[in-house]
Amino acid sequence: MATLELPETLRAAFKEPLGPIYTDTAALLADAGDPIVAVGDIVTYHLLEAGRTPELALVDGRTHRSTVDEEIEAAVGGFDRRVTVENPPATLTDALLAAVRDGLDDGGTTLIVVDGEEDLAALPAVLAIPATGSVVYGQPEEGMVLVTPDGEARDRARSLLERMDGDSDRALAVLDNV
Repeated sequence: MATLELPETLRAAFKEPLGPIYTDTAALLADAGDPIVAVGDIVTYHLLEAGRTPELALVDGRTHRSTVDEEIEAAVGGFDRRVTVENPPATLTDALLAAVRDGLDDGGTTLIVVDGEEDLAALPAVLAIPATGSVVYGQPEEGMVLVTPDGEARDRARSLLERMDGDSDRALAVLDNV
C-alpha cells in the first residue's frame, strides 16, 4: 500500500485555509456547489443537522484529538453506502484515495469511516470532485472551510500533495484527477 506522508516541514502550509471560513451552516450551504464532500465528523454533523446529506463524507470518530460525543456519532448516518478504510495520522493511503474517487463516482451518498485520521482528505477531495462541487472541512477553533475546486484551489491542493513524502504521481493517478 503506497502512502503519502506529511513531513514536519510542510505542516505549517496546512494552517492556511483553502477557502473562506463559515460559522453559519445555512450561509455555507447557500454558497456551496453540488456535489458536496464533507471532511470531518463535526462538519458532517452540521451538514446533516441542516438537512443536507453530503454525497461523500469522511469521518474518524474524533475531533481535536478526542473522541466525538455520542450524539454526534449517532447522528452521522443515513448514507447509501458505508466504507471503512485504514489511514494513519498525517498520511494519505491508496485505500483512502481510492475510496474518495469511488465515492464520488458511484452516485448516491457514501460515508467513509476512517480507521486512523481523515484530516488530510480535503486535498484529494479538491482534486477529485467535479468543478460544480464543494469540499467542506473544519478549521480548528474557527469554523468550516468551503473550498470551490477552481484552478487556484486545485493547484494548491496538487502542490501540497506533490510536496508530501512518497509517490505523489501514483497518488494523483489513483485519484484520476482533472
